[in-house]
Formats: sequence, structure tokens, C-alpha cells
Amino acid sequence: MAGISEANISTADVPSTAASEQEVLVQYVVLRSDLWKSLEWPLGSIVAQACHAATAALWLSRNEENSLAYCADSNLDHMHKVVLEVKGEAQLTNLAAKLQEAGVPHKLWIEQPENFPTCLATAPAPKSAVQQHFKKLKLCKGS
Repeated sequence: MAGISEANISTADVPSTAASEQEVLVQYVVLRSDLWKSLEWPLGSIVAQACHAATAALWLSRNEENSLAYCADSNLDHMHKVVLEVKGEAQLTNLAAKLQEAGVPHKLWIEQPENFPTCLATAPAPKSAVQQHFKKLKLCKGS
């Protein structure tokens, strides 16, 4: 599978919810805006890329405390996702490299068999622990 391996998605460097039970857990999803702006992908295909990345990041971190809390029965109706956009492939892969360097668990979704990076999603984490990596990005508006 493309992107980081399960062994590399540990949230050990990200503060757990035990330290701050009031803190919101969030999953960031970042899409390439060129998919709809210049490459003219259909909306369903773009949504599928976000779903692939988010599901993979969650699955790879499924045994981590933050992911368990994020998927707890009591939290299912209260999940927080922030969907952002970057201009293209270079910005997406640069973001993935920066997150890797900072120890932020994530999954870079690479569509196969084309080997085409389309989306990135983080494992669930306390917002205060990861939001600084996404402050310069725009909310995804799809137009």
C-alpha cells in the first residue's frame, strides 16, 4: 500500500486525550484542488479520494488511543474533520514530508495503478497538537 506503513503511524509523539479530556480530536483531510479545477475530475471521484485517505489513516492508527476515542460509540455522532485544499501534487507531497518530519501520523493516498497522489489524511489527534501544520491551507470549497 502506498504512503506510510502501519509501523510508522504511531501517535506516540502526539499528546493523547488522557492529558486533556476536553480537547477535540480532529482528522485533517487535504485534497488537491487541481483535481477539479484543471483535471476536471467528477465530484464522486474526488470524494472517494478523501474517503480512501481518511479510512486508511484511521485503519493504520486503529490501535492508538486517539483513534479508539475518535471511533468510540459515544463519539461517532461528534467526529470532527477539517477538509482543506492545496494547489497540486507538489504541495501535497511537500506537506506529507513536513508531517513525516514532525512526527504527525498521516496517510498520503496514492491512487493506483496510476501512482497518482491525490489526498492526505491525518490520524485523529488533539487539534492543538496538529493544527499548526495546516494553518496556511485554505478550507476546501470545491470551486
